[in-house]
Amino acid sequence: MSVIDANPAPAVVLLARPGPARDNLRIALAHAGVALVLEEDPNTVDTAELLACAPQAVVVALEPAVEEALERLEPVLSAPGFMLVFDEAELAARRDGWDAQRWGRHLAAKLHGHQQVLPPGAEEDVDLLPEPGLPETPEHLHEGAPLAFHLHEAADAADAVPADGMYAPPREYAEPVSLEEALAAMQPAPVGAADAVAPATDTPAPPAPPAPAPMAVGDHSSWALLDDDAAVAAPSTNAAPPPLPAFDLDRLSLVEIEPPPAGPVRGAPGAVLVLAGIGGPDALRRLLGALPAQLDVPVLVHMPLDGARYGNLVKQMARVSALPVVLAEAGQPADAGQIYILSDDVGAGLHEGGLHFHASTRGMEVSSLPATESAVILLSGADLAQVDPALSLAEAGAWVGGQVGDGCYDPAAATAVVAAGMFAGEPQELAQAIAARWMVHDQEPKA
Repeated sequence: MSVIDANPAPAVVLLARPGPARDNLRIALAHAGVALVLEEDPNTVDTAELLACAPQAVVVALEPAVEEALERLEPVLSAPGFMLVFDEAELAARRDGWDAQRWGRHLAAKLHGHQQVLPPGAEEDVDLLPEPGLPETPEHLHEGAPLAFHLHEAADAADAVPADGMYAPPREYAEPVSLEEALAAMQPAPVGAADAVAPATDTPAPPAPPAPAPMAVGDHSSWALLDDDAAVAAPSTNAAPPPLPAFDLDRLSLVEIEPPPAGPVRGAPGAVLVLAGIGGPDALRRLLGALPAQLDVPVLVHMPLDGARYGNLVKQMARVSALPVVLAEAGQPADAGQIYILSDDVGAGLHEGGLHFHASTRGMEVSSLPATESAVILLSGADLAQVDPALSLAEAGAWVGGQVGDGCYDPAAATAVVAAGMFAGEPQELAQAIAARWMVHDQEPKA
């Protein structure tokens, strides 16, 4: 019996405009084993009708045409009685094949409250309990294997192995027959021994070359590492060099020193970078909604969107966040207490002591953040390529956390940082950890 069969079917409402996105979402909900109690256009649905269905979850297809309708339904959708699941209408319309099946499994896991997201047939229980005794070693695996056949085959083929004809020893070479002879052969011959052991011959030996004359070293009695007083006092025949010009030592520098900024430093010294992807809107909504109204650090959000509709994401997150939510623009500083939505062509880095946004073809780079003043949060769908930069930043002193729990559709990147020892939690718990470190506390005593 599958996990879906073991849980009762939750009541779900689908809010989407008629079209391919709505059709694909309906099919995904049908495969998820839920009870679809209402399917309606957000622009025409009535709040009383929505509440009368008593849904346990509401699936919303996001697109610009339903922005005003969502604002009208905000009091109902923000009620704690049911779960909210957002999906991009454009993505839902194009999703098919393996991608659609995968997203449907994650949707079913979220609606049923379990973590089984593997394809059918992969959910069989595997006994992972340890067994007594040591594991088998290679010696045990080869125990009893017959070797006589291989030994006989090697002996039969030994004569057919070609000999090494690349080297032939000289005729006069004789290998020592004992260790003493070998050691004696290694000792240098004494002077005159050559004449004693040389065989007699009629041919006179050539005269030995004359010995080289001893090298004249010279008198080194006057050598010294330091000149003595006499040498210092000796008059010099050379003309005195001209005096060196006077230098201002206070202005010497290995590098050109930039003048200090004239005005106050703009931009915070660090930031909280939030990375998200598939399933990110829901996790991002829960994270930003749990942040306090005042933070001593800016929050940068990067979640790639098809069609680059980052303005719509700003509006969606501004409804749930107590902090101001704006779209980051190149050239402006990243001020504390603000949430900035980053597009694909905007990055951030330190400039004149503060964090500023700049145009970047590679988008936001984790390594550009100052480690000791920053944090990185990886939510559902974060890019796996950001894991290594985030862990490197953590080694330099940054705070890094990853999302866990049922709402994490694509946990690969978040699980990787958690497995490396980083902070793990639901989006609300990640927000609490950020608030505990960067929340602005009122320092004035109360009357």
